[in-house]
Amino acid sequence: MIDPKLLEIIACPDDGSRLKPAKPGLVAEINRRISAGEVNNRGGAQVTETIDEGLVREDEQWLYPVRDEIPVMLVDEAIPLETGNPE
Repeated sequence: MIDPKLLEIIACPDDGSRLKPAKPGLVAEINRRISAGEVNNRGGAQVTETIDEGLVREDEQWLYPVRDEIPVMLVDEAIPLETGNPE
């Protein structure tokens, strides 16, 4: 679980927008797609490691994975969400 104090200060490294925790259903769907080999990150690499949690950008276009309780806040590691229109 992401510390609420961290959520107050953490921001998207791309545009500085706020982030919110991903809902469990979204995390489960992304993990299903990762297991099926259907997910490429923003940098174009296939995502092969499932996520424990995620942080969703305010516009819901990108999710930053959380693995071992550590947010991966690298722009190229962001996972596109189908609800938005990735660049």
